[in-house]
Amino acid sequence: MNPEKDFAPLTPNIVRALNDKLYEKRKVAALEIEKLVREFVAQNNTVQIKHVIQTLSQEFALSQHPHSRKGGLIGLAACSIALGKDSGLYLKELIEPVLTCFNDADSRLRYYACEALYNIVKVARGAVLPHFNVLFDGLSKLAADPDPNVKSGSELLDRLLKDIVTESNKFDLVGFIPLLRERIYSNNQYARQFIISWILVLESVPDINLLDYLPEILDGLFQILGDNGKEIRKMCEVVLGEFLKEIKKNPSSVKFAEMANILVIHCQTTDDLIQLTAMCWMREFIQLAGRVMLPYSSGILTAVLPCLAYDDRKKSIKEVANVCNQSLMKLVTTEDDEPDEPKPVVQRQAKPNPDDSQAKQERTASGGPDGSCDSGFSSSISVFTPASTETAPVTLHLDGIVQVLNCHLSDMAIGMMARIAVLKWLYHLYIKTPRKMFRHTDSLFPILLQTLSDESDEVILKDLEVLAEIASSPAGQTDDPGPLDGPDLRAGHPELQVPTPGRASLLHIPGTKGLECSPSTPTMNSYFYKFMINLLKRFSSEQKLLETRGAFIIRQLCLLLNAENIFHSMADILLREEDLKFASTMVHTLNTILLTSTELFQLRNQLKDLKTLESQNLFCCLYRSWCHNPVTTVSLCFLTQNYQHAYDLIQKFGDLEVTVDFLTEVDKLVQLIECPIFTYLRLQLLDVKNNPYLIKALYGLLMLLPQSSAFQLLSHRLQCVPNPELLQTEDSLKAAPKSQRTNAPSIDYAELLQHFEKVQNKHLEVRHQRSGRGDHLDRRIVL
Repeated sequence: MNPEKDFAPLTPNIVRALNDKLYEKRKVAALEIEKLVREFVAQNNTVQIKHVIQTLSQEFALSQHPHSRKGGLIGLAACSIALGKDSGLYLKELIEPVLTCFNDADSRLRYYACEALYNIVKVARGAVLPHFNVLFDGLSKLAADPDPNVKSGSELLDRLLKDIVTESNKFDLVGFIPLLRERIYSNNQYARQFIISWILVLESVPDINLLDYLPEILDGLFQILGDNGKEIRKMCEVVLGEFLKEIKKNPSSVKFAEMANILVIHCQTTDDLIQLTAMCWMREFIQLAGRVMLPYSSGILTAVLPCLAYDDRKKSIKEVANVCNQSLMKLVTTEDDEPDEPKPVVQRQAKPNPDDSQAKQERTASGGPDGSCDSGFSSSISVFTPASTETAPVTLHLDGIVQVLNCHLSDMAIGMMARIAVLKWLYHLYIKTPRKMFRHTDSLFPILLQTLSDESDEVILKDLEVLAEIASSPAGQTDDPGPLDGPDLRAGHPELQVPTPGRASLLHIPGTKGLECSPSTPTMNSYFYKFMINLLKRFSSEQKLLETRGAFIIRQLCLLLNAENIFHSMADILLREEDLKFASTMVHTLNTILLTSTELFQLRNQLKDLKTLESQNLFCCLYRSWCHNPVTTVSLCFLTQNYQHAYDLIQKFGDLEVTVDFLTEVDKLVQLIECPIFTYLRLQLLDVKNNPYLIKALYGLLMLLPQSSAFQLLSHRLQCVPNPELLQTEDSLKAAPKSQRTNAPSIDYAELLQHFEKVQNKHLEVRHQRSGRGDHLDRRIVL
């Protein structure tokens, strides 16, 4: 500093003392400056006051010499003390040079700057509020200062500033929020602690409504919640807890829509505390805001569904996620199936876009949505209105929701409970919004069929419920349900088409006798037949699925849908099956289900007495497909009490190629005859006169069997057949003998027998083509 330079009104002694390296000398100079400024204040000499402040600032506080800077700082503090209440008129000039020294490399000088600013603020009190942002910015830097003395000094200044803000009602919150939003993303733990402490203070001031600006800082708060320091995490938990309490008290003033995507992001983080807290917030948002959250359903589901598969280590998150899922599902009602039409706005409010808050998170390094599934934030809410007042209607757009559900159902890595939740959602949507959902059925159908191969029985049950609803819903009856060809359909049935409205019956195919669907059964929609075709295709391509789950799936479908329609349609489809081996296996499976399952009790009773045209048509339809397996055809005749025809069929067995598999099936049929299902058949053995063909048929089976346990079982049964002469009474002697039941006159048994022979010839030819044994073709049945 130039000693000859004129620093008036500062005297040479004051200038020398301000530049001294000793603190005591500088303090004496400060007292002289304070006395000088007081005189100027008394004289109302603002020109000289400004000149003193400018000199201390430019020539000392901003000097290149460290001792001069220290002198300038203490001199500015002395000026503030001397000015007293008038210091507010010169705060800009007093504060700016001090704040510049906050960045000084010398920690001692940073400490003196902090001390000087403390004195300036202490004198000015509320007058410093217009300069709050620059003070806060400077303090936020000192809060992370590595020097403990500087940090301690900044804490004193921080407490003073908080007291001033708390006492005042003139705090400029609007101007402060942008700075807070910027500083809240600091990674320094001390800076984070500083930010959290200020948010707590502002939240506690009655005149400051920080809730209005919560969307601006919520993401940053969740970032801080993931800090490594336990104390900071705890402080942030307290802040978020206070905000949530206020949200519950005043839901009408909460901008739920602007914060929805922020929560969606943090509900997907790997940090357990962040995820649990965000999920708790999401639960409250859904319950408080109601349908306002519907446009964000796809994002919410993306976050919630994976959590439903958590184990006990994350039990709390799983439970909250389950509540979120259930609450969101309840928001979807039958009214959401109405056409998407513009609706009037009930209240004039701001129009937040669901993507707006998403854009605010672009700076976030972690916690983004799962890349494997598009969150589907394409829908936008028309208006945002307070939850406690009348709200504008919200239109439910299913595109994003279905995309998320489809994506999660396709992901084999997600847990069983998550898959069940997805299927429950699909079922709920088909129940509540069938017309909208059927627009997405073609995209959902393949993955729903694929899910039938799931390892969990619970998943398969829910999957079947969805498929059954698709197949039976009136909304699925369309003139053009779409082509059958798809990734899950193989070529081979070009003649099969999905029935369309206007046909006399669901399964009626012109030129095929006895295939009409019973008019007494519920009418399925266009997807029912498509479902049956695809299900059989899946059984054909996945032999293991048929073996392990085939019976289970068909039995459940018989409970969910109409058993007669299922058996009628499957028999119709199998009649045209080109893979004869699969057709035989499938017929055997269906026959076993028909004869043994409790779910088929009513259908069995219907077939026992072929008294109606519908039951006769069903028998003929089943018979034609059952012909793929000779033994099952006989069992069907036993079930329907067509004993003479059963005997005629067994007579043809002598012309068939008897294999081990064939004998095994005869063995199983003998075992079935001893089961409760055929109790009526065994009792009919007492009426020898009226059931001669039943006895002949059983003897025919006995002759087919080798000397095995099944042979012994059937032989002992036939030995119990009584002598007809011993059972004759006077009335029975007078009565004309009955040789065969006559309650089904409309059935052409000769034509059925001919059909049986044709089918067996096809099977024989295919077997010999596969084995190359063409020399045995002469054993086929001659028509």
